[in-house]
Amino acid sequence: MTADDAARPRPPAPRPARVSGPPGVRPEVPVVNLANILTVLRILLVPVFLAVLFLGDGHDTAARIGAAAVFAIAALTDRIDGEVARRRGLITDFGKIADPIADKALIGAALVGLSALGDVSWWITGLIAARELGVTALRFIVIRHGVIPASRGGKLKTLVQVAAIFLYLLPLPAAAGPYLLALIWIAVALTLATGVDYVVQAVRLRRGGRAVHAGPGGAGAAGDPGRYVGDGDAGDPEAEGSGQGHEDVAAS
Repeated sequence: MTADDAARPRPPAPRPARVSGPPGVRPEVPVVNLANILTVLRILLVPVFLAVLFLGDGHDTAARIGAAAVFAIAALTDRIDGEVARRRGLITDFGKIADPIADKALIGAALVGLSALGDVSWWITGLIAARELGVTALRFIVIRHGVIPASRGGKLKTLVQVAAIFLYLLPLPAAAGPYLLALIWIAVALTLATGVDYVVQAVRLRRGGRAVHAGPGGAGAAGDPGRYVGDGDAGDPEAEGSGQGHEDVAAS
């Protein structure tokens, strides 16, 4: 190669060919992908977590540390699968359903286990479980009108719940009791407050959906009959209908 050849500008590298398809239709995302694998892993870790938690009398120091470690790993997969699903475009119908189930199963199993061991009052576990099941049912009830977006309060609620459970799992000294109780009370308060907020959102969404359907010709949002796009969707196909990602639904 001569000096003149080296000085000449090189042509741009060819870009990888894109898979063509009908206009407006996105390529189908495979169900078996990294985000969904992490979600399934979290579900499989729930019985492992319970088995470790109840080793011995349920208050064995090594077992409690092991249970806390398993819980932390499972909770961490919740953060990772949401990021992976959004960044890599791996949002699937399976993930939308399985992800919140995995989260509810992990939190519920931890609270039930701690209540069975006498560490957390049963009424706290029952209250949080009722709220989680109620919000999940509420989402399905209004799904045809639109999606209730996950609020910042919902994400904060989940974070506080996870932190409280993790600390309750650790074999901390008795002096930490008042601080743990204060943290779980904060979790309960956030649980109730965000639950009321989601009920208000559901009522507004349902009324808005009825108003759109009752419009001229019964046309839905953006001229599509029978479809209502929730506030903030801005016509984004990923945000329409039930197109939320893993973390958005699970952190409600």
